[in-house]
Amino acid sequence: MRHTGAAGALLLAGAVTVPAAAGPAQAQEYRYWAFWDGADRGSWTYATQGPATVRPADGAVEGFRFTVGADSAAAGRPRAAADFDALCRATPAKDGRKRIGIVIDFGTAADAPDGARPPAARTACAQVSEDASAGEALAAVARPLRYDSNALLCAIAGYPTSGCADQVSGADGAKGAPKGADGSTASGGSKGAGDGGDGGPSAGLLGGVAAVVVLGGAAVWQARRRRG
Repeated sequence: MRHTGAAGALLLAGAVTVPAAAGPAQAQEYRYWAFWDGADRGSWTYATQGPATVRPADGAVEGFRFTVGADSAAAGRPRAAADFDALCRATPAKDGRKRIGIVIDFGTAADAPDGARPPAARTACAQVSEDASAGEALAAVARPLRYDSNALLCAIAGYPTSGCADQVSGADGAKGAPKGADGSTASGGSKGAGDGGDGGPSAGLLGGVAAVVVLGGAAVWQARRRRG
């Protein structure tokens, strides 16, 4: 991997130990933005840190896929290749800056909320400061971003227009955007000056809604909500 840190969990607060997926009686599906790391050989690996904590090196590729799933195995991968050369060949290197390939896959019609039509997939080459996170690289090329009151990513480039980590199926658990594994909102989640609703938190806290999917299970979800 080209990342300066371990590829990580979609928990906003940092890495967690991921338990086994819940059984069918507990499985719940959520509609959310999943975060993926582009491996050196062009494949995708489900991230185990949030984009706010991953600080990729020049030449990395980060992927975001709008998907429906109950765990990482069911999450849809970006359908474009994690090919840095193809994404950034037209962006010259600059001193003091790094280039990060960004792949955004808005999912399929089956993934979309009722009445929504997924936009066409898009790619970009983000040229950002050397210490920028993956989340900040996304914010540089895919505004407007939308967050909920807990600074969880709800939309990239304005999609979807409403909803945030909505529960799709499953008898138990609350509907809506989850908090971190410890029941608290993520550190660094507040928006910086001038960020507004289309820029997102300055720390680039993106993809954290998938924490619920990684953790899985109604009991875990309800316990965290009660502590919140």
